[in-house]
Order: sequence, then C-alpha cells, then structure tokens
Amino acid sequence: MRTVLNFNYKWAFTKEGNEVPKAIAPSYYWVTLPHSWNDIDGQDGGNDYFREKCYYMKEFEKIDLPENAQYYLEFRGANASAEVYLNGKKLASHDGGYSTWRVNITEALEDKNFLVVGVINDINDRVYPQQADFTFYGGLYRDVNIIAVPESHFDLDYCGGPGIAVTPVMNGKDADVDVEVWLTNANADQKLVYTLKEADGSVVATAEQKADETKASFKITDAHLWHGRKDPYLYTAEVALVDGDEVVDCVTSRFGCRSFEINPEKGFILNGESYPLRGVSRHQDRWGFGNALLPEHHEEDMDLICEMGATTIRLAHYQHDQYFYDLCDERGMVIWAEIPYISNHMPNGRENTISQMKELVVQNYNHPSIVVWGLSNEITMTGSSNPDLIENHNILNDMVHEMDKTRLTTIAAITACDINDPYIQIPDVVSYNHYFGWYGGDTSMNGPWFDNFHATFPNIPIGVSEYGCEALNWHTSDPKQGDYTEEYQAYYHEELIKQLYTRPYLWATHVWNMFDFGADARCEGGEDGQNHKGLVTFDRKYKKDSFYAYKAWLSDDPFVHICGKRYVDRVEDETKVTVYSNLPEVELFVNGKSLGKQTSEEHFFYFMVPNVGESELVAVAGDCKDESFIRKVETMNEAYILREKGAVLNWFDITEVEGCYSLNDTMGDIMKSPEGQAIFANMMANFGGGENAMIKPENMGQMMKMMESFTVLRLMKLMGAANITVTKEQMLGLNAQLNQIKKVD
Repeated sequence: MRTVLNFNYKWAFTKEGNEVPKAIAPSYYWVTLPHSWNDIDGQDGGNDYFREKCYYMKEFEKIDLPENAQYYLEFRGANASAEVYLNGKKLASHDGGYSTWRVNITEALEDKNFLVVGVINDINDRVYPQQADFTFYGGLYRDVNIIAVPESHFDLDYCGGPGIAVTPVMNGKDADVDVEVWLTNANADQKLVYTLKEADGSVVATAEQKADETKASFKITDAHLWHGRKDPYLYTAEVALVDGDEVVDCVTSRFGCRSFEINPEKGFILNGESYPLRGVSRHQDRWGFGNALLPEHHEEDMDLICEMGATTIRLAHYQHDQYFYDLCDERGMVIWAEIPYISNHMPNGRENTISQMKELVVQNYNHPSIVVWGLSNEITMTGSSNPDLIENHNILNDMVHEMDKTRLTTIAAITACDINDPYIQIPDVVSYNHYFGWYGGDTSMNGPWFDNFHATFPNIPIGVSEYGCEALNWHTSDPKQGDYTEEYQAYYHEELIKQLYTRPYLWATHVWNMFDFGADARCEGGEDGQNHKGLVTFDRKYKKDSFYAYKAWLSDDPFVHICGKRYVDRVEDETKVTVYSNLPEVELFVNGKSLGKQTSEEHFFYFMVPNVGESELVAVAGDCKDESFIRKVETMNEAYILREKGAVLNWFDITEVEGCYSLNDTMGDIMKSPEGQAIFANMMANFGGGENAMIKPENMGQMMKMMESFTVLRLMKLMGAANITVTKEQMLGLNAQLNQIKKVD
C-alpha cells in the first residue's frame, strides 16, 4: 500500500541563488513549510519584492522513509518555476506556481540524501502570470510530501492528478456514474475492486474486474443530489488494486451527483431549479503569511464567505489549494476555477497555458463544486485581441471540452474589450470585469451595460466576474467616488446589489474581492502594497460595512447591523445612519428614544439622527440588536481624512481658485470648456502617448465616458500605477493652467 509522508519540516533556505548548493552553509536559515520569501516585501509597496532564484535544501536518510518500491516527491505548490536536484543530479523542472506536480526520485536515492529545490518567481515571457494586480509570491508555499508506492500503483505521473476520475451524469432521478483509473506497472494477475459509498460509509455499489479494464460504470438509483449550500451531499468512490488477497494500492475520491444549466435568460439552474450564483472572488494570501496558508486560514475564509451568504466563489486567478476545493465541495459553493492566463498575452507562453490548464482540469475533475473552467482574465488589457491570442484561446477551449464533457468554459473580459471582439465568442459563457463607479463612470452605468450586452447577444449567458471599490479606515458624511472611505464603498455596493441582483439573466456575479490582498505595485488609499477592495480586511479581523450589505441580501440567518462604527466623531447637526438587516423592519433608538420604525424591501434602512453630544445608537430588528456610538464635534477628525503615504500630491495640497478649475475637478467638468479640452489633449500626449499609452487609441472613445467622473489628480495617480511617471512639478504646473480657466456651468 502507498504511504504519504509529510515533508514540510526543517528545510534550509537561502536567497543566494548563483549556483546549486552542494551543502548547507552556516549563513542559510531554517524554515518549515509552507513558506514564502515574499511574505513581507510582497505586501509593503514599492513593487520591489524579491523575484530571483532561491534554494530550499533538506537532508534525509532513506531508512527514515516508508519501505516501498517507488518514491515520489510531491509539490502542492512551488511558485513559479522550480528545479529538483537529488544528490547532485537534476531530476526535473516545472513551470507553473499553483498546481501539484511530482518527481520520481527512486533511482537517485542513496542511503544518505541531499535534496535541493531551486524556486524562482522571475520576470520572463513564457510562464504566467507576469502582469497582474497581485503579488506573485515566491516559495514552497504549500505542502511537500513523499509518496511511497509499490511497483504496481495508481498513476502518479500524469499532470499531478489523483489517478481516478469520477463522472456522474444525472438520468432522471438516477445517476449514471463512470469511474476511470490509471495504473502504472500493473500485471495480468491483478484486479480492480470498485466500491461506491454513501456519505455515512454504507456501500451503494461494487464491481470487480481485471486490472486491464480500467473503466467501470454504475447506476445510483434515486441519487441523493449535491445541491449547493442547501444540501452539499457527497458520495465516495474507492478503487483498490488487488493481487491475490492483498490490496496493493488504493485511491479514493469524493464526488457529487448534480446537473446544472447556464441559461442566457434565466441564469444558473442547479438540478432543475433556479439557483442564483451571487458571491465573491478570492485570492489565496493574507497579511504576514503571503500565500503560505495553513488549513485554519482556509477554514476561516470559508466560514466568512458562508456567513455572508454567498453561493459562489471565483477562485482567482490561478489554481487554489486542494484543501480549499474540498471545503467548497463540503460547504456547497459553486466554483469558477481558472488559470493565470492574465492581462498580457505572451506568444511564448502558449505551452504554459496548455500545461497549466491540463493540470487544473486533471487535478480538480472530481470536485462537484466546479461548474466552469476559466480560460483567461482581462487578456485584452493592452488592446484588442490578435490572431495568436484567438488561436491560443481556441486551443484551450477545445482541449477543455475534450478533457471534460460535463462542464462549461468561460472568460473574464475587461471593460475596454469590445463586445463584438471575436474573443468574446469563444467560450460557452462570458463575464465582464466592470468598475463603473470606481474606475470612471458612475454606478448607474452597470445595469444598463449588461442590458445592452444581453440585448445584443441574447444567446450568450453574461455575468459579472469583477466589480468593487476600495475602502480603508477613512470616513465621511459626503462619500464620493475615489475617496477610499468605508462609506463610499458601502454606497457603491448598495447600488450594485440593487442593479445586479434584480437581473435574473446574469448567470453569476462575483464581488472583487472578498478579502483585501497583496499587490505590491499599488500605492493608493494610504496603505501601500495592497488592493483594498475586500469586503473584509487583509488580516480577516474586520468586516467592512459592505460585507453586511451582502449578508442582508444573501443570508437567511437573522441579523441587524449599524454601519459606521468606526466613524464616531461627526460635525453635522443631523447625521445619516445606515442600518442593514435581512429582516423586514428595523427600529432605531438614540439614547433610549425611538426614531421610529422603517421597512425596506431592499434591506437598507436610512435614519436621520440628531447629532448632539454623545449618542448611543441601538438598532432592533425582530430578536436581533446592534449597538453603536456617535459624538458631535466642531471640526472634522483628521484621523478620518485620507493622506496617502508617499503620495506626490494630496488633494488638500492643491491650490484652488474660486470659479476656476483645479486638479480636484472631474474630467467631465473640465471637458465642458474648450480650453480644458485642449489641456487634456496635451496632458495625454505628454504623459501617456505612444507605446506606453495608458489608454489605447482604439479604446479612447469608450474610456472617455468612464473617465468623466475622475478628478484629474486621481487620473494622474492611476497613470503612476501604469508606470507612467508624473512628477509633482508637472502636477502643480497643470493645476496652475487649470486655475486660469473659468468653470463652465
């Protein structure tokens, strides 16, 4: 029988990657896996995290390994490329940082062994991802195992897969279940014993056949359905390789019996019932750990997503840990799984997209939670599609359909991608990443955009793969786009919920993002190195108010929540207090006095509260209660006002002339003036022209409407994020020009 030995303990580590180490030097330090060397510098801003080769080393004796005929070294995740050396001999290399892969080390084993793994997350033109808004943490950041198996065993070599594939297809109330296995070095005298089990372990069906017959078919009468969060029921398939009376090797896999359809008019249908997919996207990192997560981290993430009431997760932008896919099966989450073919199509990266997609499908085929395979994300960011990009997507799309005939394919397209681009026609279903109301435009543009797509392509299911805005611990009673306040984020999501959740044709909606995450190139919002669009903070300690807006629409667990708990000091005499609840009626008390009851079908309740002295707020809905506190102050609390760390210029440093424009005015207002139009044209030529243009000419018309709500200052900061340098002197010079132009009413 096989034995799996965890190999995480006591590795030597060094960033001295000039040559393969021959021994462990005193300068190296000891780590226990999972480990990332970018757990700090990948989250602190500056886009300067270490991206070169590092080495992990381990000494071990063969006598300490389980006795068996063959030995495989298994890596659950080594980002992004890796090489394996055992006793000075190079055994393997692997490109792709998010999947499982294995190396047969049997022939190279000696009595005493020195194992070296070189890992590199370098910049190149062939391994994805290379351009994206998240940190590419380097390291052996998931488990490493030794798998010891007999000479005859279930396959361990093909794409890191489990050696077993289970395909349940519903036929009325019954499930036709095909089980296929792959064997290495099996002989004619051996046999395969198949067993299907209920969740409680009782046997549903069995079969026995020769080892050269590696496929078996079963029928489960009146199958217990896997029905998402309502009933995530799981069966187990077990296949044993038997020689005489001895079980030589054995593999097991859980599976779920379910049917689904994605209808362009009715959205997602699970087991014949409408089942709206409303949820979030998730990155796999957290504060202080990078992507080297432990099981308890995955469990906490899932608990928070379930608390919010989500029914779906987009696991962006790469293959996640098998432990998390298992949690998705167990909790009934409907999953979008994808590869990191993202942002910038690389002609030299085609083979890497193919290998990463094969690994994703082979390793995750048995998870009933997965319904779509994502081919790419925002791949036309630098312009419209080209023939090589189209061919790459057709290859992936055809390959996935050949490998898995039970699921669909999808893409996440960027706003600037024309809906008539042939790239949009390739997958089975489409979703778009839109940030109207944050990166230009306004919140009201979201619903109509999808209505237009739906009317233009009524037979293509359309969804929302990303939408969101950033919020930190900044506060205001007058929230505006781009202010990074918790209040604007709450307003934004209220508006998006009302638009998206009332359009049943949307096959899925995924908030970007469930959690703040590391993006070392980012310098905005006052805390560098992170994307703060999460509904929950990076450390998972604080649920932002927008989290409760979704809980009010999605969760069945009764609750009431007063927004603005971190916004205590307020200057106005009467202040707006927002309450969220999934109950139909809320009553608000101020210092024990009722301000009355409100009802709302939208689950959002707004009270105007007299702001005098100190006020204890109590919201009551049914048996639920929540408390908060506000205080009247004469001047705005400076701690609530965004001051960007390391910013070239803050909004309050800008000279404003009454009746004239400044950097604090929006592009839409400035473009009302002919002089303003001329200044804008000159600014784009000076700061973003040619090959480095932030906005490509072919996308100019579409993007101009989005940018109307941007202040000039914010637009310049986004140019900086796109590696277009705008100096303080240039900003102040432009502001001086704007100060000379009279505003147009």
